[in-house]
Amino acid sequence: MSSDVSFEAAVEMRVNEMVDACTRCGKCVEACPSVTPAGLADAAPQDVIGGILDILRDGDGPEASRKWAQACTLSGECIRACDEAVNPRFLLAMARVAMAKAKNDLSSRRKQALEKYRELGRDVAVLTQIQLNDEVLVRLGQKSASVSTTTEPPDFVFYTGCNVLKTPHIALLALDIMDRLGIRYQVMGGPSHCCGIVHMRPGDVEMSGRMGTNSVDKLSQSKSGQVISWCPSCYVQFTETTLPALERQRGARPFEMTPFMRFLVGKLDRLTPHLTRRVPMRAALHRHPGVAGVMEAAETILRTVPGITLVDLNQPALGLQGVNLSVLPQFKRELTLNEFQAAREAGIDALITVYHSEHRELCAHERDQPFRIVNLLELVGMSMGLGRHDRYKELKLMQDADQIVADCADLIAKHALDAAKAREVVIKGMLADQPVPLRSGGGP
Repeated sequence: MSSDVSFEAAVEMRVNEMVDACTRCGKCVEACPSVTPAGLADAAPQDVIGGILDILRDGDGPEASRKWAQACTLSGECIRACDEAVNPRFLLAMARVAMAKAKNDLSSRRKQALEKYRELGRDVAVLTQIQLNDEVLVRLGQKSASVSTTTEPPDFVFYTGCNVLKTPHIALLALDIMDRLGIRYQVMGGPSHCCGIVHMRPGDVEMSGRMGTNSVDKLSQSKSGQVISWCPSCYVQFTETTLPALERQRGARPFEMTPFMRFLVGKLDRLTPHLTRRVPMRAALHRHPGVAGVMEAAETILRTVPGITLVDLNQPALGLQGVNLSVLPQFKRELTLNEFQAAREAGIDALITVYHSEHRELCAHERDQPFRIVNLLELVGMSMGLGRHDRYKELKLMQDADQIVADCADLIAKHALDAAKAREVVIKGMLADQPVPLRSGGGP
């Protein structure tokens, strides 16, 4: 494929191939866990997917199909259900792009994307800087390290994405574990290495391609040709949109991308000898199965930690990560409350998160529930003798923006942040990131 083909044209070619391959059998709709909560249980599956193809062709289609596209939580069940090598999740994402294009002109879409990108950059910067000093920020690939190059290519590039930096103890534990295993890596991530999803969602495909391609070129530095990724949203954006488009433009993929949990379980023979300390705990895994194999890897790793007893709460596992369920807010609340009730009845000691978004959303509920809410890597770290304080949870449990800003005053001053603007970010980006309200007054 010629590099003269634009990114947007390369994406459109892939869409058209899948549209032609789709038989409209409706299996993807039948498998989708969003259909019933979105109010589409009575819609004919064949008509719903047929309407998606109409939207992809001209930006318009029946209401049921539009609702289905908007209700996608990226669970990936549609991919597993398809027999035609079509990726319905990708088609739904492109249907949302087509609807955005039909609704707004390019100038409006680009403005909307730019505002979202700036908001993301501000929130990530503030919530990270009120927790970390410059030395740790550099370790996470921020500051000068974000543009640095090593004298010798690393074995792997570890790509954080953006939002895990808000809960930095998770990302730092990933690095600590790799250090202990003797893995050579370079850290990249943050808004300066954007995957392009922020521009893709409002329908600015070409700018999304520029952002994603720029990041891909930065990430293409490892000896192994492997990028270890943390963020599931970035993983889906890169592997289902950006990298396939670049492969069409350039004739080859610059690298392969592996989710961190799948990478870590692949090193289980090296990890197990380091899991020497018992972590006596009855725990349940909070599951989001959107990236194939990640939850299975997480469970395998947890079962390897001595002392942990895994309890199955028999709750639905849906969505790519916690934030993706927000398109169905009432359904998300019901799922969360049901899981909490099941956890209380099972008498667990801890509910274990895998990704950062649900950790941000759920961690303050530790105040109201008779169990802890911790990230999987915290337990692995405990068994390895590694520890990172969950400063994000500590701050969020305060539930008071003024108290949080006062408690972070030293770092706010050191990073020359505006305290009033930091307070705004704390309110909107931390305290409001709470899909299920806390109990008034606190305490279980």
